[in-house]
Amino acid sequence: MKALIIGGAGFVGGYLINELLENGWEVHATCLENERISENCTVHTLDILNKNSIVDVFNSISPDIIYHLAAQSSVAVSWKKPQLTAEINIIGSLNVLEALRESHKKDIRLIMIGSGEEYGYIRPESCPLSESEPLRPGNIYAATKACQEMMCEIYTRTYGLDIIMVRAFNHSGPKQSSTFVISDFCRQISEIEKGKKFSEICVGNLSAMRDFTDVRDVVRAYRLLADKGISGKIYNIGRGKAVSIQYILDTALSFAKTDIHVKKDPERMRASDIPVIEPDVSEIFADTGWKAEITVEQTIKDTLDYWRKEQEKCQI
Repeated sequence: MKALIIGGAGFVGGYLINELLENGWEVHATCLENERISENCTVHTLDILNKNSIVDVFNSISPDIIYHLAAQSSVAVSWKKPQLTAEINIIGSLNVLEALRESHKKDIRLIMIGSGEEYGYIRPESCPLSESEPLRPGNIYAATKACQEMMCEIYTRTYGLDIIMVRAFNHSGPKQSSTFVISDFCRQISEIEKGKKFSEICVGNLSAMRDFTDVRDVVRAYRLLADKGISGKIYNIGRGKAVSIQYILDTALSFAKTDIHVKKDPERMRASDIPVIEPDVSEIFADTGWKAEITVEQTIKDTLDYWRKEQEKCQI
């Protein structure tokens, strides 16, 4: 089987490449000209804002499965750069759908990666969130992902394309950008331990509760959906249990090698934040048998160890 990963240079891309290679797939991945992919796969340069280039890549590879990972995936960045977020997540995804429709190969399965943020303003009685829950996006990133999903549903119904839509909840692990909360806390702790930063960790809203899954579990879910997922269906991917950002912070601090003070930073407070987001993951378990296996605590420990190694590299 042949897989194409659009956006393979990102955080999830590297893990997905390795997951597929380890399970016998032939893997192709795309990246922008200024990006690089170190994993052992065939690499193609691609900008998803150029539809004709996407068509050319699809026709040259003739993949069995396409994973669309390319996105502006930070909620914080989406508030600062809403137009960029819309261009990449909406126009870019529309180009992928059009290229799929025009592709010479007609039996390609597309795994379109959305987000648990799409649920947005959630009624307290709605958690855990099933895939049938109405979407009420609460930020620009979530709105673009909801639009992306609606376009997929239209293309599935109208053109009979084989598309599986995913609402992936927060996923973390080593190598993730520090614009995301677990990696942010772990990076700050590693800098404090190395004496590069005053013994004070800056935090935002600690009361919000989110579902955190290890990226290594998430890419396993993506692989299983390619094999066993049902076309046209939407799947939540997450642990199925939300924890507070306060718990994430406390756990990260418990692994620290020095005493650290906590400081609330107004700049880290989001313009809009949903108190609790927690998914019902019974659909993906029923269809694929997948469930999260790596604990939140292990994810935090591995991420902190990654940042400690990065600090060591800086000393050389």
